[in-house]
Amino acid sequence: MIAKPATKYQAMAPVALPDRQWPSRSITRAPRWLSTDLRDGNQALFEPMNGERKMKLFLELVRIGFKEIEVGFPAASQTDFDFVRRLINEDLIPEDVTLMVMTQSREDLIARTVEAVKGAPRAIVHLYNATAPAWRRMVFGMNVTQVMQLITHHVGYLKQLTDARPETQWTLQYSPETFSATELHVSLKACQAAIAAWNAGPGRPIIINLPTTVENATPNVFADQIEWMDRHLSPREHIVLSVHTHNDRGTGVAAAELAVMAGAQRVEGCLFGNGERCGNMDIVTMALNLYTQGVHPQLDFSNITAVARVAEECTGIPIHPRHPYAGDLVFTAFSGSHQDAIKKGFAAQDPNALWEVPYLPIDPADLGRTYDSVIRVNSQSGKGGIAFLLEREHGVVMPRRMQVEFSAVVQRHTDASETEMGATQLWELFQATYLRAPAAPAVVCHSHRLDEDGQGIELDVTVQGVRQTLRGQGNGPIAATVDALGLPLRVDHYEERATGSGANAQALAIVEAAMEGVNGATFGAGMSHNIVTASVQAIVSVANRLAHRLPHQAGAAAAHA
Repeated sequence: MIAKPATKYQAMAPVALPDRQWPSRSITRAPRWLSTDLRDGNQALFEPMNGERKMKLFLELVRIGFKEIEVGFPAASQTDFDFVRRLINEDLIPEDVTLMVMTQSREDLIARTVEAVKGAPRAIVHLYNATAPAWRRMVFGMNVTQVMQLITHHVGYLKQLTDARPETQWTLQYSPETFSATELHVSLKACQAAIAAWNAGPGRPIIINLPTTVENATPNVFADQIEWMDRHLSPREHIVLSVHTHNDRGTGVAAAELAVMAGAQRVEGCLFGNGERCGNMDIVTMALNLYTQGVHPQLDFSNITAVARVAEECTGIPIHPRHPYAGDLVFTAFSGSHQDAIKKGFAAQDPNALWEVPYLPIDPADLGRTYDSVIRVNSQSGKGGIAFLLEREHGVVMPRRMQVEFSAVVQRHTDASETEMGATQLWELFQATYLRAPAAPAVVCHSHRLDEDGQGIELDVTVQGVRQTLRGQGNGPIAATVDALGLPLRVDHYEERATGSGANAQALAIVEAAMEGVNGATFGAGMSHNIVTASVQAIVSVANRLAHRLPHQAGAAAAHA
């Protein structure tokens, strides 16, 4: 009988740590970072990187500011071996950057690894072996005592080889692989065996790296494990406590953050979370999470789009459009209520104050992102987003009631097309709605002449197909134009604004008007380098829009009135 899924698995036992301290701590400074993109990330690729792609990504990691970079598994790959040798032989390693290489606990592989990094000014050798019960029992057939003997022997062998090459400053990184699934007392015993065999102390640094090789518990359990190890490792002052979290449960970043709160000083991961199965810890996400808490990550993601393009080119893996901070859509709002809140937040944001814009936890400009994609319009969008795009791209500031009216026009368009609208398409729709004559206009104005006193106007117009000259009087161009047309128009609101600046600036005139026989008011607009022309166009625009809503016979009568 096949067991039900819920009965097939066993939950991780909680750690006996009743006085745990990490829940009350905060991260106040960035950890030491190690990028494992060129090793752990590379081995997870369908097509591993060649030497040139590895070099391009290495240079990008250096530019970003990584001081420790795991560059390969030279004993397992000739490509990796040659790449490491090229970095050293061509003096491509910056003075403040340390290479790390990885090896399994086998003498031949350890010797080959040391050979790969000989001559480097500094090198971290990452030695590991699995320690969890299932691996001890099923993979290696070893008991705990035999595992400890293996660690002591191979760390001792590495020490012998590296002591013979004093021109390099050597650091051991030891990982009890499968740490998160290993009994804590066994993990501690393994780490202390490595510490002793390396003779760690003043002048002999060691990194103890504790991985969630397979993420199998909630992040708080991992934090408890890290705090327990932090308390028991010795000599603690000569140990750098590091973590390497995977993302099998989707909480790799959370586990790393809590681990830092629990005592970890160093974090390993990959840009954008690349790695085996569900990936490694996402360094971009964790680093920029720190930014949003007022902590500088000590990594440069001020042009996150450029970093993303390099990573995509080198790994062949596209970055999801909703990837935190870097995805093409993460600073994009389609929801009308979200757009309205964002628009108001931008308007209220003081550039010298703390960032506080609704729905945007970080300023896109800090990541080299523009506001081009912050608001985009589809059938879910509202007046706030539409107004934001028109104002930003074309200087069109609509009155609130006009925003409501035009958003309904946009809604009908997006519902019909089932696509989103960019700023260009939105501007085209605005022009078609307000600035261009409809297919069968009631009124067409060919030219106008304003009297010197500004109280009278002469219009050369075509009304319902009949071209004629009309005159009107009023206390300005708007009133005079309404009088000249002789239409039962009531202008409720008028405003004018400049769009653009300098020689290219144009006047935008907007009127809100009602007409006898038509329910409700509507808007018209005109745009010209001449404000009088823009005002006349706005009246003609609203007249045509209102006449279009009249019954045919009434419309014809009103146009001839």
